[in-house]
Amino acid sequence: MGAGFDYSLGLMSGPESSPLTTQTFDLRQSPDSPGIYSYLLVIGASSSYRRALPDDGVLVVGRSDEADVRLDTAAVSRRHAELVFSRGEIRITDLGSHNGTLVNGERIEGSCALGSGDVITMGDTTLILRREAPPRGSALIEMGRLRRRVEEEIERAADSARPFGLAVVSLGSVQMRTMLAHRALSALRLVDIVAWDGASHLAIGFPELGGEAARAAVLQVLEAIAPLAPEARGGLASYPFDGGDTETLLAGARTAASIAAPGAIAFASQTAVRHVIGDRTIVVADSAMIRLFELIRRLAASDLPVLVLGETGAGKENAAAAVHHWSARAQKTLITLNCAALPDALVESELFGYEKGAFSEARAPKPGLLERAHGGTVFLDEIGELPLGAQAKLLRALEAKRITRLGDVRDREVDIRIVAATNRDLEAEVHAGRFRQDLLFRLSAAVVELPPLRHRRRELPILARLFLAEACARTGRPALELSEAALAALFAHPFPGNVRELKNAMEYAAATADGPALEPWGLPERIAGLDVPPRTTVDNTSAPPAAAPARFKPIAEELREIERTRMRQALDAADGVQKRAAALLGMPVRTFTFKLKQFGISAREGKRSA
Repeated sequence: MGAGFDYSLGLMSGPESSPLTTQTFDLRQSPDSPGIYSYLLVIGASSSYRRALPDDGVLVVGRSDEADVRLDTAAVSRRHAELVFSRGEIRITDLGSHNGTLVNGERIEGSCALGSGDVITMGDTTLILRREAPPRGSALIEMGRLRRRVEEEIERAADSARPFGLAVVSLGSVQMRTMLAHRALSALRLVDIVAWDGASHLAIGFPELGGEAARAAVLQVLEAIAPLAPEARGGLASYPFDGGDTETLLAGARTAASIAAPGAIAFASQTAVRHVIGDRTIVVADSAMIRLFELIRRLAASDLPVLVLGETGAGKENAAAAVHHWSARAQKTLITLNCAALPDALVESELFGYEKGAFSEARAPKPGLLERAHGGTVFLDEIGELPLGAQAKLLRALEAKRITRLGDVRDREVDIRIVAATNRDLEAEVHAGRFRQDLLFRLSAAVVELPPLRHRRRELPILARLFLAEACARTGRPALELSEAALAALFAHPFPGNVRELKNAMEYAAATADGPALEPWGLPERIAGLDVPPRTTVDNTSAPPAAAPARFKPIAEELREIERTRMRQALDAADGVQKRAAALLGMPVRTFTFKLKQFGISAREGKRSA
């Protein structure tokens, strides 16, 4: 029979198998690359074989009997090359051989790093490096599947009041994706969720791990992949403190990874950007908001009019303040006019001013808003509410840079920059005949559109904590912590009033909440989900509202208290021995020790006195 090829092992078999021989080598796995199995597929003129490789050490390849990998062919020198294995890296060095050593067809000078699949040529012999890991419970999955799994884990975490962490590990320049993934998997638990997030990022979900426990798990991954990716860094977001859904947690973890130092971890809460604008502090964390404020800073350097669009309460006045603060006009005045707050009859007198006797109540001349802002910035809020007559005069003033007071014939020069804002669709207003198209063109030389808070979920917990701390400081009460249940209630609310509604809710909580932590029942009823719909009678008339429902502590919170109590009792019964206490509760030891930290229970708290 002819020679056959065993595809599973890469071995030739048959009568022509041959003169290639090897010495045995004591193969041991090191803790630096657990589970990684490396080998050389050695292909000679008439046969081939597989040679297992160590994790650490040095192998000499050559024709000599003393060579670790012996190649019985005259085309190979006695000591042809040397393979060095160290902390997951493999390098080859030519030892001054007669015919040289080629890696992937190129002759090497000095040493060269090797990766899985590299082809090494020595004379008439070919060696192919392979690295693989044995199957394990936790494996890479598709990113879409990871998203679905994370949503499921978030639901479980919400139901059981247990933490969940989501990390993104940025690998930098990726040379050996498969080896990096194997090393990362080797450092994880079987229940952890792992997927490639793009070409150079790993997304990792940690069920029942949050805070320091999740951070320790990410550090283990970074240590495992450090030999292959020394520039790797991690970002970590935790439910519910950094977000209440998959995309929010992913965005926070990605942003955190981008600011972390090599080999280190940053938390999503560290990614917020603070802008001090005069007497106000603006905090942004959503990636869109961060870039929008970068755009505002660039626009501020010019003198272009800026139109700020966004829903009521989205922070349009903050954007206007930033335009003025970062501009060359910052030392001059910023004057604000809410166009929706003035009756039509008073808009023109407020904008342009008036002379004495211009109308019955004009007992003295008064400069208008545009005149008083000379050299500075005018912020016209709710510009869509401006009457058509005032729109025409405002357009002329902007084009001519001159205004005329009511009751006067003299023009006055004004040097102003206009920032306008509206929550209306001005294009639709133009089509409806309620807004001048030429004024819209003039105001919208630059447009900044602010997303609503429901599209900026990354900022929700950050802003909530900031507003709550500020409100507590103003009322002189000790700082309040946001409980997990309160955060969950905030995430469930759509916030039609946007940032303004959130700030008002935190003001309410600081004034009414009792205890050291803010629970859902300390939030306004529309946010806490305690609204009582009006009852109707059989004749469809409204009935008097029913008495407010009793407020119960969430079941998840009560279960946590029961669990904490039972753990203390088990520790007491087991004389403080954690393994025995866990067995009494039928709980895995690892889960028991984790919950000790989570509940703040001292490891020896339950030990009875002698």
